[in-house]
Amino acid sequence: MTLLVSVFAAVLCTVIWYKNAPKDEMRVSILCWMFWGASLMWLVDAIFEFAELGAAYFQPAPADMLNDLFLGLSVVAFALVVWLVILIIKDPKGTVRAAIFKKK
Repeated sequence: MTLLVSVFAAVLCTVIWYKNAPKDEMRVSILCWMFWGASLMWLVDAIFEFAELGAAYFQPAPADMLNDLFLGLSVVAFALVVWLVILIIKDPKGTVRAAIFKKK
């Protein structure tokens, strides 16, 4: 479930990035790298877990699936928070800078 959540997030983010590819002023490419990295991590985890469990890997308990879903959503939320922090620090549109130095 974690793999599915991160792959869906990566694909969606990549489509958004590709639509605005020449500009990338919102630095969506950083978000794509984070999601694809998480997807690769969960893929390696799935391969090793399948090697350990065998066919039982494809028959998880509902509680395990729910826990994996929450973990996958947590990873996506954390990546979005990191991306927002990077976006605020880099401030590509100068919005934060304008708000700080705004004259009254």
